[in-house]
Amino acid sequence: MLKGKNALITGSTSGIGLGIAEGFAKEGVNLVLNGFGDAAEIEKLRADLAAKYGIKVLYDGADMSKPEQIEAMMHKAQKDLGGIDILVNNAGIQYVAPVEEFPTAKWDAILAINLTSAFHTTRCAMEYMKAQGWGRIINIASAHALVASPFKSAYVAAKHGIMGFTKTIALEVAEKGITVNAICPGYVLTPLVEKQIPDTAKARGMTEEQVKRDVLLAAQPTKQFVTVEQVAGTAVFLCSDSAASITGTNISVEGGWTAH
Repeated sequence: MLKGKNALITGSTSGIGLGIAEGFAKEGVNLVLNGFGDAAEIEKLRADLAAKYGIKVLYDGADMSKPEQIEAMMHKAQKDLGGIDILVNNAGIQYVAPVEEFPTAKWDAILAINLTSAFHTTRCAMEYMKAQGWGRIINIASAHALVASPFKSAYVAAKHGIMGFTKTIALEVAEKGITVNAICPGYVLTPLVEKQIPDTAKARGMTEEQVKRDVLLAAQPTKQFVTVEQVAGTAVFLCSDSAASITGTNISVEGGWTAH
């Protein structure tokens, strides 16, 4: 059903975004990868995905904090592939600190990349999706789109914002064959999460192992990290015919975190 469609996934050179890209690649979906990293490694990743799955795989290094670069990426991707059928807004950064110590530049960057970038990609994708009467927009939110944790004011604000954005756009396009949903993962042991462990340990006066056990997994009743494959499988499902009536909502993949 998805074979031959085109997907653009922001922040997809590693972590959850790369897992989602691989999930779509297995379904025969052409890809536009985006993200930072070593140029040679990214090119190898791009070429390997294309060869393994027999699909087109493009790469665009647009900075998700720069609206003009986002718009250029969207227009180029649609020109090169003929349109973007599936948009996954996944790019994100994190910073952990008490609010009175939170750098204003970090606040601005987190809101720009984790929230505002989704506005820019979505507005650019909408014309094509409406014209063809089919589209899937998936925003990778977080359990922090539904609940809060201390020392993450910018991240939690951005993720709550992406949930509101998801609902609003879903209502706007409900009769156009386009669905808009958010996936809310719990803690996935990605590079983003691994990088925040030392900061959290410092902020809380704990060891890094204590942070993993008593902070990160404390809220997840399963006491297990979510895997990228589980998030990717949910994204693929949301693009299937079975999910055509699922829109404007969130699917939590967080080991029972928000059941508390």
